[in-house]
Amino acid sequence: MKNTLIIIPTFNELENIQLMIDAVLNQNQYLHLLVVDDSSPDGTAEVVKNNLVRYANRLFLEEREGKQGLGTAYIHGFKWALKRDYEFIFEMDADFSHDPNDLPDLYDVCAKQGADLVIGSRYVKGVNVVNWPMSRILLSYFASKYVRMVTRMNIHDTTAGFICYRASLLRKINLDKIKFVGYAFQIEMKFKAFLLKATIVELPVIFTDRSRGQSKMSSSIINEAVLGVMKMKMESLLGQLEI
Repeated sequence: MKNTLIIIPTFNELENIQLMIDAVLNQNQYLHLLVVDDSSPDGTAEVVKNNLVRYANRLFLEEREGKQGLGTAYIHGFKWALKRDYEFIFEMDADFSHDPNDLPDLYDVCAKQGADLVIGSRYVKGVNVVNWPMSRILLSYFASKYVRMVTRMNIHDTTAGFICYRASLLRKINLDKIKFVGYAFQIEMKFKAFLLKATIVELPVIFTDRSRGQSKMSSSIINEAVLGVMKMKMESLLGQLEI
């Protein structure tokens, strides 16, 4: 897993971050991890700093002022990674909803099977979600169905955030033109990869809801996804969507 970077955005993940750092970096000696922290008041960044010597040249921290949103954190991480010539770049949550043990499998599909984008998918084979209330499962599942219907992407889990990108694909996307900052960011990135005719593969994973810390989901994030997707599709049909 050489030339591979895991990007984890954080805001108030004190309860998870030490466990996650160890779990990710113990997967493979060549893995690197970048934490993008949005001024967490609970001291998340301090925990990362305390590990920089222990994981020298493998663990990195970027601190940003204020809570700027999930999408901008990943864009910040993508640009950081591309400047340093990483070949495989992952998105991953800090709360263990994405299992670090799945990292090698996503990597293999991307690195060895030639995919440009590999999605750790909750819905490609049934519904693989643990510890979510039924209301949230239905919301997430039908949101992905809605996005798939509107965009015509052959992707079952359009809102997934456990992803491996080839750097060559990210370089084709104008990261400064990504508009969404919440979970709709995940949809926008997949849609633009789809328009670029990237090779996209969904790999089934089990998604487990966080057991520590608080969820960042809100109604504004859901509204952005529902309304933004339709606008994005219309712009693409009119030739106004910048990729």
